[in-house]
Amino acid sequence: MSLSPLQTPGHVFFVGAGPGDPKLITLRGIECLRQADVVIYDDLVNAQILRHARGDAQLIGLGNDGKSRSIPQGEVAQRMVELARQGKTVLRLKGGDPAVFARFAEEGKTLAEHGIPFEVVPGITTALAAASYAGIPITHRDYAPAVALITAHEDPGQADPALDYQALARFPGTLAFYMGVANAEAWTAELIRAGKPPETPAAIVRRCSFPDQVCLRCRLDEVAQKLKPSAPISPDPRPAFEGHMTVEGHAQVAEKQPSSAPVPPPAVVIVGVVAGLDETLAWFDKRPLFGHCVLVTRPGDQAGPLADLLADLGAEVLIQPAIRISEPPDWRPVDEALERLPSYDWLVFSSSNGVASLLNRLLAGGSDLRRLGNVRLAAIGPGTADALAAFHLKADLIPAEFRAESLAATLAAQAPGKRFLLARASRGREVLAEQLRSAGAVVDQVVVYSSTDVDVADEQVAQRLAAGEIQWLTVTSSAIARSLAALFGEQLRKTRLASISPITSATLRELGYEPAVEARTYTIPGVVEAILQAVCVRSSPPAAQSFEVFRSGSS
Repeated sequence: MSLSPLQTPGHVFFVGAGPGDPKLITLRGIECLRQADVVIYDDLVNAQILRHARGDAQLIGLGNDGKSRSIPQGEVAQRMVELARQGKTVLRLKGGDPAVFARFAEEGKTLAEHGIPFEVVPGITTALAAASYAGIPITHRDYAPAVALITAHEDPGQADPALDYQALARFPGTLAFYMGVANAEAWTAELIRAGKPPETPAAIVRRCSFPDQVCLRCRLDEVAQKLKPSAPISPDPRPAFEGHMTVEGHAQVAEKQPSSAPVPPPAVVIVGVVAGLDETLAWFDKRPLFGHCVLVTRPGDQAGPLADLLADLGAEVLIQPAIRISEPPDWRPVDEALERLPSYDWLVFSSSNGVASLLNRLLAGGSDLRRLGNVRLAAIGPGTADALAAFHLKADLIPAEFRAESLAATLAAQAPGKRFLLARASRGREVLAEQLRSAGAVVDQVVVYSSTDVDVADEQVAQRLAAGEIQWLTVTSSAIARSLAALFGEQLRKTRLASISPITSATLRELGYEPAVEARTYTIPGVVEAILQAVCVRSSPPAAQSFEVFRSGSS
């Protein structure tokens, strides 16, 4: 079927989202997401990937319960045709790779029949990722010169079985079974009946590349039993805190216990000699924070660096902003201060938010960084200095301790008779201004951004905190501490609080909550270091070594 001359087709991208971790999508996949007018995504796609879509893109999810489908699977291809004929760019986002058990053949054929142009962007297919994330070499020079990707869920409409179990039993390599949880008893029995030794090693990998990934190693004849409801799904009997760690004065957080629930999809079963090799190549669940859930409470657009550090160390990271950052209520004082900028000797920043807000306002007003002239720049810590560096500016002064008292003491020697402009939040302590004035400085302050509390917590986060399922909660400012106390109240006693500094710790204590750990350096890496030390130092040598590697890398 061809289009009439008046019909201008859009374009369709088939994009593989990978196995789960949102960072495993390809760069080309992200490029396509940013172009799409409409994104139709499967339920196995990690929703975090959708953050790369345009803000005005239409998002259509295809659930797996028959109720949440915006478009039934049988109508998906026809809907893509309709959208493309409207001139829209459509992105079909699929878990894993679009061409591996993902119905690309059917959907692509429909597009081709209607003359709709499309592009296929490959993704990491789940079986290959599952093997790598479980530390299993899916090919091996000595044991596995070939790999077979197999669907254990055959089309019920076919008269004859598509799988030749005799051939699979003789296959000289690794067998990777997709969609084989519900009917594991049938396909494992057929494989053994066809001649595959029952003692053949197997590995069941569920939630590949997610923080709660599970890998169960067993024999082929044990696979079906392992997938029954009575089988535990936790591969790691390790408690949430090594050595049943408790801290005097804190509520003990419950250990992670093996679940008695069945292993639900998505799961891949890898069968072959390679699944039984020693686990020296396993790495994913050996990371020091694997099995720990950490709640990050920084503002949403600033949570990324802390969340990434924790995730790279194996933690499951939840984000619940406790405060929100917005424009100041009135820009006029800021604009007036910018007009007087050359008259100041020092411009002092006590946060990265202040840097971004003030300098972006300067640039938005038509000026450039030459307006700073001979003004010297002070930053309260390395994070704030990094924010200056993003504008190609270097901090002239960073105190030895990253807090207002230390910054004021360091500037005090140069304060007499000098003019200081402090770029600050709508709330906060007056320590810096008071001490500089006491030292003989002329000090002006200007509110360059507003900090307000978030007053409603995410329901799922609140439920998990109440259930004791969040092992750590980061507190990176006094404002965040106060907001958290209002948001969660007594539920904060069901987790362990990681404080960024003595000032923040003091605020927590004033509110009635004792921090479990406090950063030695008052930075985001310092918070992570404090958590790592609590988890790892008295743990196994590999975990302690992970702590030392992180510490040396972040210093």
